[in-house]
Amino acid sequence: MTARHPLCDPMPLLSSAFEPGRCRELVESMPEGPARDVARAELLYFTGQAEAAAAAARPLLTSDDLSVLLSASLVLGYASLSLGQADDARAALGTARAAVGEGLDDADPLASAVASFFVTTARTLLHLPLPERVPPLEDCVGLLPEGLRPFALYVLAHQAYLVGEHGRCVGVAEAALAVQGEARPITNTYLHLACVMGYVGMRDVGAARAHLLTAWDLARPDGLIEPFGEHHGLLGGMLEAVIKRGWPDDFRRIIDITYRFSAGWRLVHNPVTGEEVADNLTTTEFASAMLAARGWTNQEIADHLGVSINTAKRHLSHAMEKLGVGSRKGLEHYMLR
Repeated sequence: MTARHPLCDPMPLLSSAFEPGRCRELVESMPEGPARDVARAELLYFTGQAEAAAAAARPLLTSDDLSVLLSASLVLGYASLSLGQADDARAALGTARAAVGEGLDDADPLASAVASFFVTTARTLLHLPLPERVPPLEDCVGLLPEGLRPFALYVLAHQAYLVGEHGRCVGVAEAALAVQGEARPITNTYLHLACVMGYVGMRDVGAARAHLLTAWDLARPDGLIEPFGEHHGLLGGMLEAVIKRGWPDDFRRIIDITYRFSAGWRLVHNPVTGEEVADNLTTTEFASAMLAARGWTNQEIADHLGVSINTAKRHLSHAMEKLGVGSRKGLEHYMLR
């Protein structure tokens, strides 16, 4: 099969710099064509409109442009998670894997780098192991289109977090934020959320709060709420500690996204890994259990979530009862790292 080449920038909205509050204006200003079609699907996804995003992305799977095909596959795959359509998510990501194979077999370094980016992004965010033949993303960052490089660094920060290297997670994400010439609100939201993940892991709640509020300032003017729902389980109760208190209506939307996205995520993740990431906890129980699994005391959890110590104990007790574990150590088996 003849390899398809990247003809336009992958994930054109994710890659774009724009002033917060002007995201829709940017998309509509793009010339008619596949790049704008992908950007529209991205906008629908990042604003929490999974069904509409899936409908916009699906027709693009027939594209001969590798960048369009892979971008549409990623949007459709992740939108399908929020829709609880695990088979559709697997099919979309399977289409991406087939196209990735074409890119990896291509002599064009750009095609290979784009292929590595997409397979690494999809697998890392699902917390799945990478296929052996995929070039390490860190070796491909410099070959990617400029607008995609910061998000590639977010993926590398996420990888560091997953292996418990919280300092490296923060270091990669903060370096990516520091060196950008232009602000890319969507990518930067993800980078700031990676910093929240890392700082919570290091128990630096003040730094985590600052990054969360910066991410919120970037995302809120355009309603780019999906990343917060995606990351809830990794943020260690920071959404409850910060967003719930200041923006209760937005918090409820985030939690709705969290329940839908995480349910679909587990349907794909758990069977592949054999792990039993918790699937029957409320978001507050999950946050409490994650913090307890990391060694936080009941009082620390209560202070962090802004509840009484008895409420914190009750959340943790309910979580342990639902999971059938008798100790904090036993929680580690069910918690996202």
